[in-house]
Amino acid sequence: MADEDDIPVTGAVREKLVARKEDWAREGRLLTGTPDAQHAVRLPPGQTEVKHWPVLDLGIQPDVAKDKFRLRLEGQVEQRVALDWTQFNALEQVDQVCDIHCVTQWSLYDAHFTGVRAKTLLAMARPRPAARFISFTSYDGYTTNIPLAAFDDDDVLLAHAWNGEPLTREHGAPVRVILPKLYFWKSPKWVTRIDFLTEDRPGFWEVRGYHNNGDPWLEERYG
Repeated sequence: MADEDDIPVTGAVREKLVARKEDWAREGRLLTGTPDAQHAVRLPPGQTEVKHWPVLDLGIQPDVAKDKFRLRLEGQVEQRVALDWTQFNALEQVDQVCDIHCVTQWSLYDAHFTGVRAKTLLAMARPRPAARFISFTSYDGYTTNIPLAAFDDDDVLLAHAWNGEPLTREHGAPVRVILPKLYFWKSPKWVTRIDFLTEDRPGFWEVRGYHNNGDPWLEERYG
């Protein structure tokens, strides 16, 4: 957690839930063995379409007041960036409709998000040539990792609204990452820091048996 921001949280990490999901990784639960590398169908293998957005977290929900919010881009960048809520909303805002896919087997079609493109933030921070990976850190202490190339994509968004309304706390307000091409554990809620790295740094689920990449069509649930 970003202690310097003095963000209140409720709840505690649900250790039994974490242990159960580690068991899933060891057992290969939900794997169908039918990857769809060509994206021939809309629904990735092993997924089920849902009509309502499920709420999943580790048991902790930060209460990030907008006047306390900070988004920092640090590490292997030419320009360190620290944005407050006003500065973040002063950036170019875009609307995007996409499908999202959770490793727990649900998929939600046509989610309408509003926010700032990752490419806008990259243009501000200017990653150095040595930067090859990204680590996200959230206000609840959650971390996850992706290659820089996965972040530098037209459909990657840092969203603050869903279906025309501000994100709710349980869905990651004030700002969460949206990476439609990857399972949704790679799209952290309550994001506060983006570190640009020369070496990969596996995050919370990746060190607990989940796949380092997380492509839904290749069924990269565990690895």
